[in-house]
Amino acid sequence: MLPYLAEFLGTMMLIILGDGVVANVNLNKSGMKGGGSVQITIAWGLAVLVPAFIFGAASGASFNPALTIALACIGKFDWAMVPGYIIAQLAGAFVGACIVYILFMGQFDATEDPATKRGVFCTAPSVRNTGLNILSEAIGTFVLVFAILGIGNVEGIATGVDKLFVFGIIVSIGMSLGGLTGYAINPARDFGPRLAHAVLPIKGKGDSDFAYGIIPIVGPIIGAVVAAFLYQAIPW
Repeated sequence: MLPYLAEFLGTMMLIILGDGVVANVNLNKSGMKGGGSVQITIAWGLAVLVPAFIFGAASGASFNPALTIALACIGKFDWAMVPGYIIAQLAGAFVGACIVYILFMGQFDATEDPATKRGVFCTAPSVRNTGLNILSEAIGTFVLVFAILGIGNVEGIATGVDKLFVFGIIVSIGMSLGGLTGYAINPARDFGPRLAHAVLPIKGKGDSDFAYGIIPIVGPIIGAVVAAFLYQAIPW
């Protein structure tokens, strides 16, 4: 039970901090409006780092269905636990997004642009191209998963330092590829908040764009699984 609870709470915290910074920077009447993409990218890295430190020992701190599936594919995670982990991750992401809406309700009401409101919750491409958008998400997640597995090759690494490396990985991906699709690189991070956007009574919210929502699910899973199998195939 503890691992599932840890995945739920960790993903919820991730979304509170991650979607929270987007709201903080982009919504009208926010005290940090205009902070920009650098603040958002660094804060998303921290949004992964903080719960990873807290819940790493309890669940492994996946918080990401693509990573969970990839680890199961190469025998580093029990397939029997995969459905429970994914449900916990999706639920945590949904609840986290709802909390962000409650906290920033006044700022949402003060913001007119529907795309800006939706952008607090979920990702969108700068140029809509299904193939390239999937490829961008797949490559970003490939880098994430391959690098996470690669941390295991670092000899004598102190406990906890691996979490700092993951922070660096997230920020690096965001700084380099984030402008293409918003770098979901995590199906739960996008789908849970997108679902929250769809059901919450957000004033003038517009469409939740589930037509695009399949891309941050398919792309990350493809990239994660390819990364895991390639990493395993290399004779380290």
